[in-house]
Amino acid sequence: MHFQLQYHSYTEIYPTKLLALYHALRNAVVDQIVPAGTRLPSSRALAEMYGISRGTVNQVYDMLASEGYLECQTGRGTFVSYQAPQNKAAELKREASYTLSDWGEGLFGLPNPLLETAEEAKRWTVDFRVLASSNLEWFPAEEWHRCLHAQARILCGSDRSKHVPVSALGDEGLRSCIAQYLRRMRGIAVPPEQVAIFNGSMQAIALSVQLLINGGDRVIVENPGYRGIRKAVQSVGGHCIPGDVDAQGIIPAEWNARLLFVTPNRQFPTGAVLPMDRRQQLLRWAYENDAVLIEDDYDSEFRHRGKSLEPLKVLDREERVIYIGSFSKTLPPHVRIGYAVLPSALAGPFAAAKALYEPQPANLLEQRTMAAWMQSGRYERHLRRMKRIYGRKFYKLQELLKTYLGGLFDWVEGDAGLHIFGWWRGEAEMYRSWCKACADRGVRWSEVSVPGHALQAAVRHGAYFHFPYLAEEEMQLGVAWMRDEAERLGLLTVREN
Repeated sequence: MHFQLQYHSYTEIYPTKLLALYHALRNAVVDQIVPAGTRLPSSRALAEMYGISRGTVNQVYDMLASEGYLECQTGRGTFVSYQAPQNKAAELKREASYTLSDWGEGLFGLPNPLLETAEEAKRWTVDFRVLASSNLEWFPAEEWHRCLHAQARILCGSDRSKHVPVSALGDEGLRSCIAQYLRRMRGIAVPPEQVAIFNGSMQAIALSVQLLINGGDRVIVENPGYRGIRKAVQSVGGHCIPGDVDAQGIIPAEWNARLLFVTPNRQFPTGAVLPMDRRQQLLRWAYENDAVLIEDDYDSEFRHRGKSLEPLKVLDREERVIYIGSFSKTLPPHVRIGYAVLPSALAGPFAAAKALYEPQPANLLEQRTMAAWMQSGRYERHLRRMKRIYGRKFYKLQELLKTYLGGLFDWVEGDAGLHIFGWWRGEAEMYRSWCKACADRGVRWSEVSVPGHALQAAVRHGAYFHFPYLAEEEMQLGVAWMRDEAERLGLLTVREN
């Protein structure tokens, strides 16, 4: 028979002629391009056919024979011995099907928008979204790199006495630094043994859900609230029960549930602050119902006026609260370090769960770098600087939005956080028209929609504008364009400001 082999196409992939010939011939055998029983050309003939040495061909034949693809018969030649599965040709090409677990099916059914391409991202001139790309303009990169390199030298050193086992809950030094930081800055008194390190706060949320609820369990989530929490609950078959939110945060009720997620110091996304009486009601509900509260303290350290409010965890005397925090707002986006303060009874289960996924912490170098940075005092210096920078931006954007778009939204008052939230005053159809017009102009922001209440529209729309990664000139341009589109659609009348 005429022997055909797509050898030359493999030479572009593999660095040597031997590997190129090996993979070309092996794939031809497995795909039945060269079927079982076929006699292959002699090593001399194949070498001449493709302009390679005879020794290379002999090595490839020997390799494939040792793996069972070929059989060398003395005096007769080399034959294909690989037998493909006895399926019909059409069945060989069909796509494999798999049965996912309930958890896998839960993940598969969740919304998962594709990441933007570089071309799509160019469309947006001003991006107020929370998920906008990070700007490292103010991050002390050299300072961080010095700590990073020092810890890398220690981890890669030959002194075995320095290489001790690390708990699945994270580096002991960082857990101790976080415990000290929380005691001093947030008023939470916790031993390092009850601090767990995660690859960002979302991992802490997802693992908490996996450990604490079963399929069919009811979980209270703020409405509106963080979509990532809903995804985590739904992935394990839990039922999300919306907890209504007003100007003071979540409204306590007599829920029948095992778990409640809450953002008391700055409700996400509205920014409402939960008052003391509601905090006490939530703690009482958790105690009476043997439930757990998960407090997501996502950005309340950025208070632009006065002292940061104490977390709900400070009031927790019955160990009903899991407190989740993160360094994501102050570190480069590729450095993912979050943490949780656990009730003492849950430290063991969390350690076992983390050990299943990561027997050794996956980002130990970054954890130890963060610990060294905190111990030096430079992290808190960096945090103070970011507070000043973000404070100026917060008040600038607040002024722009109220001055030029004040008639479109009911703005939620606040003096903390990294975004500003407002409820749309007009009709839903006009909001959608305005959003499209602004998007066509190159401006976008983050949005929520919730069912309206009495005397309100069927759906209530809210918008929140994230500012840390925008220059003041970009904020001014974005608000000016939004104002222009509102005037063009007749949503505003031109006023002298």
